[in-house]
Amino acid sequence: MMQPKDTEFLAGGPVVPLRPEASKPKTAAERAKAYRARRKASSKRSRRQGTGGLTTAPVAPVASAAETAMPVRAPSITSTVLTVAALCLAAVSIAMNGLFARSLGSSDVAGWLLLAIGVAADIVALVMPSCAADLWLRRQRGAAAIGWGAWQLAFAFVVAASVGFASSNVNDVMLERASRVTPAVTAAQAALTDAMSARDRECKGGVGRFCREREAAVDEQRRAVDAAVRAVSKAADPQAEMAIQLVGWVTRGMLRPSIDDFVMFRLFLLTLLPQIGGILLMVARRANTRGHPQSCAK
Repeated sequence: MMQPKDTEFLAGGPVVPLRPEASKPKTAAERAKAYRARRKASSKRSRRQGTGGLTTAPVAPVASAAETAMPVRAPSITSTVLTVAALCLAAVSIAMNGLFARSLGSSDVAGWLLLAIGVAADIVALVMPSCAADLWLRRQRGAAAIGWGAWQLAFAFVVAASVGFASSNVNDVMLERASRVTPAVTAAQAALTDAMSARDRECKGGVGRFCREREAAVDEQRRAVDAAVRAVSKAADPQAEMAIQLVGWVTRGMLRPSIDDFVMFRLFLLTLLPQIGGILLMVARRANTRGHPQSCAK
């Protein structure tokens, strides 16, 4: 009897198939289970082998959103020059206000304390505008408002000190110039002395026609002395005289400021200009940044 060709009998054994039966296709669940088993076996082999044959590469730090939003430009020539000008004005202001504040002290200790107050106020007036602007751009409105309030107090202090320093020094120089004795003043005073001597001689015997003439001569010589002194006073401040004439010439006579007007305008400039170093520094810093600055608030 013929046996099927796909199987054969072994002595004393079961039937062994010569051709394996075709496997049934796996379901989706079976494939997922097999895939998890392979992944698990692969991870176990990796742990047993350690890190041999693996290489590590340095990972670059990822910039935060705050850093990427605040790019900084390379300092330009104009911003650098503006920063230098601001620091120079600040140095002049510190020297002026510190010296004037120290001169108000009744003793050495009081003078040094006032000097420290003046220097500290100038530093606040220099740095605070930049920090307050940074806080405002970071939407920290309350802190920025407090900063601007502190700057106003410091600015008022340094302006008052600058007024004292500028006015005292300018007035001292003008008085010194006005008190100079010129040849014209000397001649006028000598003529007045001679006229007074002649009047005394003529009026010794009584008041008459010649005595009254001598009195008139004395009055004339006194007016000459006053005119010579006024000329010296005008020469003591030629800037004021020329500025008044320039304003009248430019406006064709429509404006005729007095000497006092120009003196106050000059005092205003000498007082205010050294105190704008903080504003200039803020503008120079903003010119170098395209986003929110990073210096004063973290």
